[in-house]
Amino acid sequence: MNSFHISIHAADRAFYEGECESLTIPTSDGSMGILAYHSNMIGAVIPGILKYRAPDEEEVVAAVSAGLVKVEANDVLVLVDTIELPEEIDENRAKRAAAEAKEEMLKKRSREEYLRAQAEMSRAIIRLKVKNSTGKYK
Repeated sequence: MNSFHISIHAADRAFYEGECESLTIPTSDGSMGILAYHSNMIGAVIPGILKYRAPDEEEVVAAVSAGLVKVEANDVLVLVDTIELPEEIDENRAKRAAAEAKEEMLKKRSREEYLRAQAEMSRAIIRLKVKNSTGKYK
């Protein structure tokens, strides 16, 4: 199978760099799959679930926050604010965050505060999905 080079970086760490056979990443245009020799592009990454498979390895699943993805000449760069593997996620903390966000959404406040709470709820739900995923961990 063909592969491509990938670099995945969060604001606080280099997450993965190496060869990759496939990448699925949440973008503003929907979930995007990237394989070798994908056309050049730049896209906005939204909070969601990132999956990649290195040659001869199991799929790795991680929760990502907002950022960007750039594909150029069979080289992929992913820059996100945060990225977490399932074993890095505190399930109880994520559940508390979801409950707190739901409570904030129910309060009659400004649209901005509602949208902020909605984003926090989405992040908590994504983290719980990744925590309970069956993908391989790095």
